[in-house]
Amino acid sequence: MSLVHAFLVPHPPLIIPGVGRGQEKKIQKTIDAYDEVGRRIAEIKPDTIIITTPHSIMYSDYIHISPGKHASGDFGDFGAPGERFEADYDTDFVNSLTALAEREGIEAGTMGEKKKALDHATMVPLHFVNKHYSGYKLVRISLSGLSPVTHYRFGKCIARIAAENGKKIVLIASGDLSHKLAEDGPYGFTAAGPVFDRQICEIVETGNFLRLLSFDEGFCDEAAECGLRSFIIMAGALDGKSVKSELLSYEGPFGVGYGVGAFTVTGKDEDRHFDEIYEKDEGERIRALKSDEDAYVRLARKTLETYIKEHRKIRKPEGLEPGLSEERAGVFVSLKMHGKLRGCIGTTSPTTGSIAEEIIQNAISSGIEDPRFSPVEEYELPWLVYSVDVLGKSEPIVSLDELDIIRYGVIVSAGGRRGLLLPNLEGVNTPEEQVSIALRKAGISPEEHYEMERFEVVRHK
Repeated sequence: MSLVHAFLVPHPPLIIPGVGRGQEKKIQKTIDAYDEVGRRIAEIKPDTIIITTPHSIMYSDYIHISPGKHASGDFGDFGAPGERFEADYDTDFVNSLTALAEREGIEAGTMGEKKKALDHATMVPLHFVNKHYSGYKLVRISLSGLSPVTHYRFGKCIARIAAENGKKIVLIASGDLSHKLAEDGPYGFTAAGPVFDRQICEIVETGNFLRLLSFDEGFCDEAAECGLRSFIIMAGALDGKSVKSELLSYEGPFGVGYGVGAFTVTGKDEDRHFDEIYEKDEGERIRALKSDEDAYVRLARKTLETYIKEHRKIRKPEGLEPGLSEERAGVFVSLKMHGKLRGCIGTTSPTTGSIAEEIIQNAISSGIEDPRFSPVEEYELPWLVYSVDVLGKSEPIVSLDELDIIRYGVIVSAGGRRGLLLPNLEGVNTPEEQVSIALRKAGISPEEHYEMERFEVVRHK
């Protein structure tokens, strides 16, 4: 049988009576919608329930699937150890899914489990399922730092295994929405918070999952969203299907958005292969960007592509404009793929004989040596978007008032430690945030004595 039912749900621990102790009544709409989800699952009588969770083991480059035959957990971390849950895992489904992901080139599997206990983003949905239904097996899947498209394609793998194994399968995408809906909430307020929630609600109402793949990373960070990749896996599991979409409830009285949605497959629809549509649109966008790249960015692109395809470092080309071939400066080369940072390495002052040589050196480092990411592979090259920042001379400052996050980058230093943050970055909204991030990068405590410098850049895209 194929997967024909999926649900989008939040996971506030206080919705559990032993945790909320009366506070849960303030999200009664969410409770009522959750009970409706539980009743529908009882009617479906699934053999296996798949839950995607943001709060299990999370790796930057690997989607973790919980291994073993059994797991348990409780809400002891939230003051209610008596609220306890047990689950038997569907090992056959897990093994089949892991094998298919490997064949599809998706980094996913059961390796690297650090904590076996069920997490609260899994147990909250199980609380409402178990009120109405029992006898199922569980598959628990975490999220990762891999691209949204990769999560979507992993969802497609789930659907293929569901179609092959003859069992009734239900998928529950666990995830809160924005955590920044109210000044008096636990995470404060940003304007992006309610905008993000409104857009997710529209997606749930319309079933237009293409929009899930198109969110800007900086916007999502500003909104402090929780469940987007969880929802994207769900969307991938419904790929190529016509879907009845229902927004059962939405509320956010505690400064965090809680949405409950239901999706029922009603047939096939060849116009709903959203990963293919997204990559076609993204390919056209990147081709347009390439046609408009200046000499600085073209040099960075040629450098990295040659190095990865031919395993050699190019020489400084002849006939470059004087600014590239004769001037010296620090340079940062940044790479993005599908809207997400893929690498960024630079030098704060010149280390070579020209800006061109600085670009060549740092383009390779950005693609191969950024410790936050695995090395760029050849199949990724067509999807990379480059930017090159040429740094002006830095000057010392003594006050945050001398910073402008759009105009100036900042360098902080203490002893031999040094941290830099470029200007005009998504998700950095104040000089305080700018300096705080630079200090963190340098390993400098805010309580230490440190010095600051500011600099301007010329950004080439």
